[in-house]
Amino acid sequence: MGNVFGRKSRPSRVTEQDRAILQLKQQRDKLKHYQKSVTLQLEKERSLAKQLLKDGKKDKALVLLKKKRYQDQLLDKTENQISNLERMVQDIEFVQIEMKVIEGLKVGNDCLKSMHEAMSLEDVERIMDETQDAIEYQRQIDELLSGSLTQEDEDAVLSELEAITQGEDVELPEVPTEPLPEVPEPAETEPGNERRPARNKENREMLAA
Repeated sequence: MGNVFGRKSRPSRVTEQDRAILQLKQQRDKLKHYQKSVTLQLEKERSLAKQLLKDGKKDKALVLLKKKRYQDQLLDKTENQISNLERMVQDIEFVQIEMKVIEGLKVGNDCLKSMHEAMSLEDVERIMDETQDAIEYQRQIDELLSGSLTQEDEDAVLSELEAITQGEDVELPEVPTEPLPEVPEPAETEPGNERRPARNKENREMLAA
């Protein structure tokens, strides 16, 4: 119970402008209600004036029409007042919007100032330079990977490879431990076949003589 009674009331979000707009709208609504009731009364009086003319009571009908004319003028004034109230409401609402826009711009400017204070112009230039260097380095890597190496690049790569191999032991391929396959021996020639070349040679010498 103590917490309930001791709770602090929240501050109202209704501003003075909101209260002014509410009062203006209430006055406008009252004038519209008055305008509607007077319009209905004028219609009745107009019908009554017609009936008086039919009954031959011209003087009473004339008085009634004069009263109607005066009320018509009041309706015109009421319409002007309603227009003024609505215009004032619109002006206040537009000013409220402008105030919110200005407040938003102020918050944005404060945010930009804090961001500019956190990052100086030198930091921006340094970051831009580092970004450009990184882009250039990546471009060089892409060119190397795509195979566009010049002769100078090839020589540099070979020199680096030679320096690495001189500084480290070069691994030689392992000697196979499995036995080599046997080579088949040539087939032996028959005794008769060995004499055939000598006989052919003697025949050629006899033909030549």
